[in-house]
Amino acid sequence: MGAAIACPDRKVLAMIGDGSAMYTIQALWTMARESLDITVVIWANRTYQILKGELANVGAGNPGRKALDMLDIGRPDMNFVEMARGMGVDGERAEDCEGLIRALGRANAERGPYLIEAVL
Repeated sequence: MGAAIACPDRKVLAMIGDGSAMYTIQALWTMARESLDITVVIWANRTYQILKGELANVGAGNPGRKALDMLDIGRPDMNFVEMARGMGVDGERAEDCEGLIRALGRANAERGPYLIEAVL
């Protein structure tokens, strides 16, 4: 948001994982309220993948099912497009590379906030 406010004549592209996005989902509302020209791509792998890597880095070995379940953010899968629309940001889901390219084209053709949920 800071980049979009500092340079309102330039489009901003923000990329974030779905787990991290859940910590800052309210930013979508601010983007809509301030009409910021930001395209947000959420990489939806339905897990806190970074935390799985950290378990390995600290030598946790083979974590059990319950430990791994704590890092899963499915059941149910979140719908970031609907969350964005609920906060005033248009968006769409991309399920393959071609869909992501089309979605980025649509996002770049318009001013204002836009969300793309890229399902991995």
